[in-house]
Amino acid sequence: MYEEIAALGPPLHAVRGNVDSAELQARLPLTRTVDAGGAKIAMIHDAGPATGRLARMRRRFPEADAVVFGHSHMPLHEAAGDFAIFNPGSPTERRRAPRHTMGIATAEDGAVRFQLVEL
Repeated sequence: MYEEIAALGPPLHAVRGNVDSAELQARLPLTRTVDAGGAKIAMIHDAGPATGRLARMRRRFPEADAVVFGHSHMPLHEAAGDFAIFNPGSPTERRRAPRHTMGIATAEDGAVRFQLVEL
């Protein structure tokens, strides 16, 4: 599946998740930071407990303008100043979320904007 998604383009940047195959987990890092439109976006699968998450992600990724994460499949967008965290939810496995969702990130001039899309 990774190859099929990567073939769609633009470049695919991913981190490993807890239910990925052993092959995919060996291929992908636990975290990564990418440059997009002059902004640094960090990625991690599980950002931990909700309490203190924004501050904890800021400490863990001090160079990042934003952190994108998943795991809970619960959509979330929080920001403090020029730093944001974003969970796009899931278009396939909504779990406890009321709707299937996905996210769109737009990065330009060093800033990142997030949009949650309900499906």
